[in-house]
Amino acid sequence: MERTRDVIIIGAGPAGLSAGVYCARKMLDTLVVSQNVGGQATWSWEVENYLGYQLITGVELAERFREHLENFRVELREGRTVNALSRSGDAFSVATEKEGETRGRAVIVASGKVPRMLDVPGEQEYRGRGVAYCATCDAPIFRNRRVAVVGGGNSALDAALQLSGIAERVYLITNEPTLGGDEIRRGQVLDSPAVEVLYSTQITSITGDRFVNGLTYSREGEESALQVEGVFIEIGSVPSTSFLPPEVELNALGEIVVDSNNRTSVPGLFAAGDVTDVIEKQIIIAAGEGAKAALSAYAWLVEKGLVTNRA
Repeated sequence: MERTRDVIIIGAGPAGLSAGVYCARKMLDTLVVSQNVGGQATWSWEVENYLGYQLITGVELAERFREHLENFRVELREGRTVNALSRSGDAFSVATEKEGETRGRAVIVASGKVPRMLDVPGEQEYRGRGVAYCATCDAPIFRNRRVAVVGGGNSALDAALQLSGIAERVYLITNEPTLGGDEIRRGQVLDSPAVEVLYSTQITSITGDRFVNGLTYSREGEESALQVEGVFIEIGSVPSTSFLPPEVELNALGEIVVDSNNRTSVPGLFAAGDVTDVIEKQIIIAAGEGAKAALSAYAWLVEKGLVTNRA
C-alpha cells in the first residue's frame, strides 16, 4: 500500500504550486495531484501585473512555477482528476480516475475555478490568441483595438468598463434584452462613449487567422459579422468542488469558505486560490494564499503531533 503523505495538494495552479514549495521548505512529504500545471494562469495571453515580470505569457509564468517546484522534493502527478475526497481515521483519502486512493494527513484544496464556455466554433482554437477570460489580466494587451465582451452580468460590465479606457471600441454582447448586474455599473457602461451594447444577440462563432479577427452573431434571426481582435468571455465560472464531501462549507457561489488562515470547516483540510471565497481572483493573490495554506497546514500537523518539527 502506498505510504500516507503529510500533505496532499489538489490542483497545480499558482495556489497549488506555491503551497507545494512552502510544504517542501517545511520538509513535509508532499504530493501534488492535478489535471494540468498552471491552472487558469495559462489562459492569460500576457501577464503584466505579476511582481518581478514586466511582461510574460501565462504559459511561461506557469512553467516558471513548475521549474521552481522541481527544485524541491515534491511529487507532482499530472493528468489526474480528483473524483472524491473523504476522511477515515486520522487521514484523508484522495481518489482519482486513474488510480486508487492516496492518503494524506492534511489536504490543501487549490483546484481553482473553470470559466464557463460559450461552446462555439473558434473558442478553443483561439484561446490565448484573442479569446480571453480575464479582463484584469489581459485588457492592456488590447490597447487601441476593437474588442467584444460577451455576457450581461457584473463580470461582463466590469470587463467592459476596464476595456473602455484601453480599447478603441468595446462591443458588449448579451443574449438578454436588458443588462443585468448592479445599477451603478450599468449606468457607467451605458454612459461610456467607447461601449456599444448589442442586446438579444447570440454569438455563433469566433473567427481568425493566427489570432482572432472577428466573430459572427445572430440577432432577430439574421446572421452578421463583427470585426474585433479580442473576445472576452465573461459569463461566469464554476468552482471545482464537485469532489468535496458535504461537510465542507461552501458559500452561495459554491466557493469554499475559509478563515484568515485558510482553514475550512473540516479540521486538517485547507483551501487556497480561486476555489475559495477570498475576494479577487488574481494570480498573485492565489500564490500568496497557497503559501498561507501550506504554513497553516504545517502548523496544524505539528500541533496534532502528526509530523515532527523538522523546519
